[in-house]
Amino acid sequence: MSCCTTASVAVTHVPEAPGVAIRIGGITIALHTDNAEFRALLQRRYGHFVVPPGPADFDFQLELSQPFAGARLNDDVRVWSNGGKWFFQRGDFYAEWDQQARHGRMMHLPNPYSVDAVLRIVHTLVLAQRGGFLLHAASAIRNGQAFLFSGISGAGKTTMARLAPPDATVLTDEISYISHERDSYIAHGTPFAGELATLGANEHAPIAAVYLLEKGSANRIDPVPTSDAIRALLRNTLFFAHDPAMVEQLFNAGCRFVERVPVRRLSFVPDALVWELIG
Repeated sequence: MSCCTTASVAVTHVPEAPGVAIRIGGITIALHTDNAEFRALLQRRYGHFVVPPGPADFDFQLELSQPFAGARLNDDVRVWSNGGKWFFQRGDFYAEWDQQARHGRMMHLPNPYSVDAVLRIVHTLVLAQRGGFLLHAASAIRNGQAFLFSGISGAGKTTMARLAPPDATVLTDEISYISHERDSYIAHGTPFAGELATLGANEHAPIAAVYLLEKGSANRIDPVPTSDAIRALLRNTLFFAHDPAMVEQLFNAGCRFVERVPVRRLSFVPDALVWELIG
């Protein structure tokens, strides 16, 4: 069966296979597979984000597959909904997810990158409905507050994480997890790493500010007009679905976020002195 066609995988709840439960941002997703070697790989890959077996918010049955016809790891991911279910497809995986039933099934090549992609997709969909989102940003906790550093590839996200002082706890150097809880926004650590290639701390804290990164000749913080802040935030938000209702939810979430969290522009040179402006 080729996942590059309209393959169908029945979504049923049959979690007899042993699982690895991964908790990110307060949401637990259990991945069930009979393959002991792949379970061990997942345990290593997600490290301190793995939690003891127990009730999960969602679970997926994993099925390892041979390479799909014409599959390429750099294919663009497709996410769509039909008949109350979500479908995810890329060159290396095909998955169906019944969000209401909280169960899904996934066919994938034997590598953790496919699982990474599905976890990110599921979290973006759940967060969008709850007023949160995933943002291309490094983040760290300092003095009990979280600070995010957002930008495109090469803007300096990993550099800011590397330069973080000893009293800062790095949550990620690549993808920041933002949840909306009552009247505040919380940044959570993630296992989704960039150039640092290390897991973020499994901690969380309220967000004090977001800095839009820009390399310059001096370390400086400047205000950002609200309209520019919203555009920059949405441009750097990780989202895969093209469902109009979901896109509208995401846009509204970004607008509400900017109303409550300061967004500033940080021009910096790559040295540790930049952190004297933070916190």
